[in-house]
Amino acid sequence: MDYFKSFLTKVSKKNLTIGVVGLGYTGLPLSVRFCEKGLTVVGLDIDEQKIALLADQKSYLKDISDSLLKELGNKFRPTSDFSHIALCDAVILCLPTPLQEGRIPDLSYLSESIKKISPYLREGQLISLESTSFPGTTEEFIVTPLKKMGFTIGKDFFVVYSPERIDPGRRDFTIQTTPKVCGGVTPDCLTLGKSLYEMIVDQVFSVRDTKTAEFTKLLENVQRMVNIGLMNEMKIIADKMGIDIYEVIKAADTKPFGFTAYGPGPGVGGHCIPVDPFYLSWKAREYGESSVLIEMAGDINNRMPDYVVQKTISALEVRNLKVEGARVLILGVAYKRDVEDLRGSPALDIIKKLCEKKMFVHFFDPHVAYIPVDMGEQFLNHSIDLSKNHIHDYDVTVLITDHCELDYDLFFQESSILIDTRGRFPKHEKVIKA
Repeated sequence: MDYFKSFLTKVSKKNLTIGVVGLGYTGLPLSVRFCEKGLTVVGLDIDEQKIALLADQKSYLKDISDSLLKELGNKFRPTSDFSHIALCDAVILCLPTPLQEGRIPDLSYLSESIKKISPYLREGQLISLESTSFPGTTEEFIVTPLKKMGFTIGKDFFVVYSPERIDPGRRDFTIQTTPKVCGGVTPDCLTLGKSLYEMIVDQVFSVRDTKTAEFTKLLENVQRMVNIGLMNEMKIIADKMGIDIYEVIKAADTKPFGFTAYGPGPGVGGHCIPVDPFYLSWKAREYGESSVLIEMAGDINNRMPDYVVQKTISALEVRNLKVEGARVLILGVAYKRDVEDLRGSPALDIIKKLCEKKMFVHFFDPHVAYIPVDMGEQFLNHSIDLSKNHIHDYDVTVLITDHCELDYDLFFQESSILIDTRGRFPKHEKVIKA
């Protein structure tokens, strides 16, 4: 049987069943997108709570509404039963790739998922890995096991790597409008991978192999992390000189060439920027290379929560206010603007350090109602109701995440002291840039 032609025929007739393994911030939106194009999607996850919610057509992601899930009908079939992999023509892996202690890659989610799906794989299928990892991951964790199972890659089984580029909270770039990078193990693998993704995105950009595609995703996030680290370092230096770094960036950004504006902040968060670059630096050591810039940028960004805490303490002391027992209001705890995601948020580290100084910490976030982390009796772990709490009752207000919904004029008027880590408040004696 010609599995290559058979797959292309199914694509042309939109007669594919897609399996998506991992229904998080990448997998669920991807599943929805395929369903919207008329394809049947089997969504697989080991989290029974997620499966139960999806089976009841209820979403746990802000970007995916309950009504949208209802519109998909039986096109979307969530399950924790991995035997359904046998029904799928294409299997897309959207799994977490965190770091262990010492910035060592943790690919346990990927390896365990491969073990779960292996008994149900069959000839003619295509596997696409979307999880971010070091160059060589697709070959090591997918191709090698498939070969041991007796498959011939590019003939009776097909493998590609196509990194996710979903940015939660964005409206200007969607799955459809964001170009998709794809690299295949063989030319035929690449052709089928492109045909799969061209069903849901406007442009698929081909690269020569899976390693190139894997490196591409890492480069995207390394560039961002290093530039944020640079701006954070410049912020500290500018502050020492009595210069507003945000005014400097705004002025530099008027140059129409040779400068790209990156904003400093209280640290970096999320599942990509604090993690992905270290997959590359770890792998580089295997080749006898040290990635000094990546490591230094990571260290700078990791120090920023301490910088914010010290600025807060100094602001209190200059005004002869006691640090112990001070009442602190945190504005925004999500890792980035206009999302509900707490993963890796620097706000959590800042709150912990403030509580260790015996300050009383409350927070307000229009997207995050509750923080499931116990930081002691000093911390109120649910978002306050501003209609019942007066801003001026707090000794200091610290802006961490600059959500668009925040009433910045109100906080500027009512706050006694403002620690501004995002450059959102005007120059004033009560505004401390941090």
